[in-house]
Amino acid sequence: MRLDKYLKVSRLIKRRSVANEACDTGRVLVNGRSAKASYDVKEGDILEIRFGERLVRAEVIGVAEHVSKNDASELCRLVP
Repeated sequence: MRLDKYLKVSRLIKRRSVANEACDTGRVLVNGRSAKASYDVKEGDILEIRFGERLVRAEVIGVAEHVSKNDASELCRLVP
């Protein structure tokens, strides 16, 4: 699954267009490297997303095309 779509489906970022822009500006890192929106997300990847001064780190647990709002939190877990 594309990185921008994964960020939207997992509810880490609300809109896919915002996720795409974050990837294009280098605010999203995958396993410590800057990643394009077209990056293919895999289980075990560590995502780092910079929201201004705040940094969110999450580990990819699962990849699914469609999930309900309640199940979105099961796709990744936040890493300190």
